[in-house]
Amino acid sequence: MIGVQLAQQLKEAGLTWKPTLGDRFAIPDRDLDDEVFVLSNMTIEVHTTPEGRVIGFNGTTEWALDDVEIDETTWLPREDQLRELLGGSFRSLGRDESGYEARIDLLGEERRFTAATADEAYAAALLHLLASAGLPDPLVSRPVGLPRGPRRSGRPEPPPPAGRPGGP
Repeated sequence: MIGVQLAQQLKEAGLTWKPTLGDRFAIPDRDLDDEVFVLSNMTIEVHTTPEGRVIGFNGTTEWALDDVEIDETTWLPREDQLRELLGGSFRSLGRDESGYEARIDLLGEERRFTAATADEAYAAALLHLLASAGLPDPLVSRPVGLPRGPRRSGRPEPPPPAGRPGGP
């Protein structure tokens, strides 16, 4: 599982979360940084309210957290979700004595990302893809999400090749 800090970097880079059952998340900055929550039908569910979507805690938690806005949470994507988000750019995952290496293809060029765990290698590759999509500086306030049209299956779209409409 990737850590909250790496997940927060993905969020700030523009990765959006469409919550589904079984998803893990954290609630940073509420003295809950070390807690990992899982969406389920029984205890933690997503509710749509007139004010927006919230994650509701259905009275089973001893500290009585009623609900929290999705924007206040940080999604902790699983290894399979990170791999899926890499989409067609994903080429392979390898392992050696130093850890894992995720390989992606970005506009015909192979990129390699190494980390101690497979999910961290996938996350590093995804951060690179999000950055390559031409997002503005993540420290500048902006709505969460990629600015380039609709995304299919939550995957970031690569930037258009140079010299074509919409390209640099």
